[in-house]
Amino acid sequence: MEILKNILDFSVLDVIDIVLVAMLLYYIYKLIRGTVAIKIFIGIVIFYLFFLLVNTLEMRMLSKILGGFMRVGVIALIVVFQPEIRKFLLMIGSTNFSKNRSIFGRFQFLSSSVRKNETDANAIVRAATKMASTKTGALMVLERNNNLDFLVETGDQMNIKLTQPILESIFFKNSPLHDGAIIISNNTIKATRIILPVSNKKDIPSHFGLRHRAAIGITEKTDALSLVVSEETGQISYINNGAFVIYNNTQELIEKLKADLA
Repeated sequence: MEILKNILDFSVLDVIDIVLVAMLLYYIYKLIRGTVAIKIFIGIVIFYLFFLLVNTLEMRMLSKILGGFMRVGVIALIVVFQPEIRKFLLMIGSTNFSKNRSIFGRFQFLSSSVRKNETDANAIVRAATKMASTKTGALMVLERNNNLDFLVETGDQMNIKLTQPILESIFFKNSPLHDGAIIISNNTIKATRIILPVSNKKDIPSHFGLRHRAAIGITEKTDALSLVVSEETGQISYINNGAFVIYNNTQELIEKLKADLA
């Protein structure tokens, strides 16, 4: 009877509460999807559900022990998930809101009218392939939800329509704009000669230099994508969420890029 009474007492505020929790969990999942942190997150959820079960069954001793872990665990979580927490706060603070876009448009699962990312993946990969054939170093950062305007002041602000020849001319070895990274947003080159934060990961192979570390660093701290052409080997590296994305051929790279930009 008590359970039935609780169900009947279900209010509008309870619905709002559930929706907000669902939104929070969705964004947490987006941040840690495809990383080692997803396993830690699942472990935490299982531990918390077990803690709730113990509390419900009034197992006092076990409840006190687990409760102690829960209190200390908050500090441990902040340490373990520091990159993800930083990324989440950046997502909230630097999301692109414009006059003609609804706030709820940011929540893709609530609205089907979200503006699509129009970045031309074909032009980017074709340019990268051409530069790879001549071992021309390049670093391209593709903006998604997180606004990267905070990086623009480190380089030169631009407003150039993205095309394959433009990309090739920017990274031409004698070009004054080739040094540093470029930021691409919705088929527009937003800035050139950008200085990116460098990753401090210890497991990056030693043959990758600062260009690759910078590409990893920006994808760790934001939801941006990075494409790197190695000046030494001509290899094209695609980086998402701080990790190298494996692909077999140029067409597969284009498809992966399109999927991640969608």
